[in-house]
Amino acid sequence: MHSHSQQNLHLISLGCTKNLVDSEVMLGQLKSYHLTPELKLADIIIINTCGFIESAKQESIQTILEASANRKKGALLVVSGCLAERYAKELKEEIPEIDIITGVGDYDKIAEMIAQLRSLQSKQVFLADERNERVIIGSSFHAYIKLSEGCNQQCSFCAIPQFKGKLHSRTLNSTLKELENLYNQGFRDFSFIAQDSSSYMRDLGQKDGLRQLIDEIDKLNLPISARIFYLYPSSTSLELIESIATSKSFLPYFDMPIQHISDSMLKIMRRGANKAKHIELLKAMREIPHSFVRTSFVIGHPNEGEAEFAELCEFIQSFDFDRINLFAYSPQEGTAAFTLPNRPDTKTTNKRINALNRIIKSQYKAHNLALVGQEAQIILEGKSEMSAYFYKARLKLWGKDIDGEILINDSEIVDNNNEMISLQEGYYRAKITQCKDNLLFGKVISPL
Repeated sequence: MHSHSQQNLHLISLGCTKNLVDSEVMLGQLKSYHLTPELKLADIIIINTCGFIESAKQESIQTILEASANRKKGALLVVSGCLAERYAKELKEEIPEIDIITGVGDYDKIAEMIAQLRSLQSKQVFLADERNERVIIGSSFHAYIKLSEGCNQQCSFCAIPQFKGKLHSRTLNSTLKELENLYNQGFRDFSFIAQDSSSYMRDLGQKDGLRQLIDEIDKLNLPISARIFYLYPSSTSLELIESIATSKSFLPYFDMPIQHISDSMLKIMRRGANKAKHIELLKAMREIPHSFVRTSFVIGHPNEGEAEFAELCEFIQSFDFDRINLFAYSPQEGTAAFTLPNRPDTKTTNKRINALNRIIKSQYKAHNLALVGQEAQIILEGKSEMSAYFYKARLKLWGKDIDGEILINDSEIVDNNNEMISLQEGYYRAKITQCKDNLLFGKVISPL
């Protein structure tokens, strides 16, 4: 093989943002390779797969086959991540063209594995700590920080604990160190992620780990913005909501996937909290000034009858969520729901999703229209993919890539000393000028 320094690496990261962090850790291991966007030029192709639901598995397999067919002669094909962990044996048999299969425990060993070209499926789930240098992709301003791996919850429809194992939190010290490292590299906006963030450090015997983290980050006194993803209803307390609301560093951003609202469904789904507890938490979030509340629902779960669905519809109409994600129930072997009877058929589930989508779209439109004419703090993120003439931005409050985009027409503005400065990634004050076909447009006023 020719000299290592000239080797090209092509990475495809599928699935969730937690997967993206793992991909960034792998790139950190392989810094001596040149990252190329061209699959055909790559000497090594890494596909970090998702195995969460049926469509994601299909996408992963499709991607592997295409990459294999289009790679240059002698290029190595590495498949990592959830699908690889869960179906290593099947992948080996079905797609022998894969050179290395590695699960979710070996991200920090990828360099050695490529060197040895052998698949060592270790049984430990890999959780990055501050010593694993990452190459952050997609932004020089925003970074994800992973708090934990695995999950101790027992939701009926979810297979994550089967292949990611029990909750495994990193230490408070490790998380703070990584935040400081990233801050020193110039990152200012952070999303803290986990399968169940509100249980952070419970496995280490700390009941209020997430509140401790918020306190410690506030004590660092850094000029940053941060948000937390995936609070779990049974491990979220009113005190935690209060901690987020009063934090200097954390935005009043609440992402709590509640999956349903009917008591009978919550019980069947093994969600660990009833309707009353959900409503108490959600109300507390909603009452916080300028808060943003995001959730998800699983539609078409076994035993979701017309009455349960009607209750969900009514609830979504009455509670003003800022964003809602819908997932069609997808049966996963080995989960509690897999063997349950009374599963709505695909046609019924799709009809329900369409009905909910109509409600969600009209709420979303109303939120967008309410922003027109307002001044807001935004994060400018670079050129928009929608049009070469626009920059894309998001409200400072919004999560990256998931809550929407504001198109900005200017490329430069006048700063406080009347000098022209060109726009770059970062915080600005802007005015939302119009909403057209549900797209928001804005004008930058000044840097923040």
